[in-house]
Amino acid sequence: MTPFRRDIVSKSLAGVVLGFALALALVGLFARLGPQGLEGGNKYQLVMWMIAPIWLSVLAFVFLFRSGLRAWLWLGGASLLAHGGLHACRLLLH
Repeated sequence: MTPFRRDIVSKSLAGVVLGFALALALVGLFARLGPQGLEGGNKYQLVMWMIAPIWLSVLAFVFLFRSGLRAWLWLGGASLLAHGGLHACRLLLH
């Protein structure tokens, strides 16, 4: 029987919290930079439905990190980068 790893809670929380933040930023970037910008026909529905698969993918792959700290750092950095890109798009394209 394999021993229980202590960082599984930390990795799970990183996947839930930062994965959701990352998914929101990525779909926001798609909404801004995708075809027809924010004015696309049914784009809001597509963007809304894209959040769950991206979030769950991050949550599934978060257990590949070696430690919970690495998961928090990498996902936090990716989330900050994506939100920075989203903010830059908002400033430059407005």
